[in-house]
Amino acid sequence: MAARSPSTTRLAFVAAATTAARAAKAALEQRYGTVPPAEADVIVALGGDGLMLQALHRNMRRKTPIFGMNLGTVGFLLNQYRASGLPARIRNARSVTLTPLSMVATDARGKRHEAKAINEVSLLRSSRQTARIAVAIDGTTRISDLYCDGAIVATPAGSTAYNLSAHGPILPLGAGLLALTPINAFRPRRWRGALLPRRSKVEFTILDSRKRPVAAAADSVEIPNVVKVVVTEATDIELTLLFDPEHDLEERILKEQFAP
Repeated sequence: MAARSPSTTRLAFVAAATTAARAAKAALEQRYGTVPPAEADVIVALGGDGLMLQALHRNMRRKTPIFGMNLGTVGFLLNQYRASGLPARIRNARSVTLTPLSMVATDARGKRHEAKAINEVSLLRSSRQTARIAVAIDGTTRISDLYCDGAIVATPAGSTAYNLSAHGPILPLGAGLLALTPINAFRPRRWRGALLPRRSKVEFTILDSRKRPVAAAADSVEIPNVVKVVVTEATDIELTLLFDPEHDLEERILKEQFAP
């Protein structure tokens, strides 16, 4: 391990399970030194977007900034990988603050499940039959019977992921909005979703849940056979990502709106 002066930023490295990510982690630890994530000033995540989401979830309560370097496929939430000049890149990085969603899901047995989502909370039908879902916003029913394959509530950071694939809108980081997007809505036939204030409380009630079962997922945490799902913004949690100035997340989200 490299020697560290008192003024040096303490770095913790986390890596995906791939050979390339593990090799990079070993080389960077040798070059810059390392501490456990609980003692770090900055966590360096090496992998793809899945690894970045995992790192954010594992360090959600520590509020430790995370600087990601892409050794995966898309790497939307990460910077380019370069082994050299890492401390300077971190010093000069721009910070982006993300607020996750809080999901409270009640299953068919009456058990409550709580989970956080950085990208989105999604509801998905679990059988060959279309799901039927009632949708309420802040206590007011807006759709009494949505026939669909599912529905998504996405944050601005997650609006370019599953939400975009389901033809939902891309949200700038500072928009103060959430995207409510149906997945293959059959009835109401022309409903394409809604833009909601970030403080909204979104409540899904699963209709005919025995015949038409639905699963709920908060990022990678999935709860089967839900009967009710409530989604709000987790206002008590702030996550900090660090980006090279030329790789700023807000600019990348803006560019996605003009991608061919």
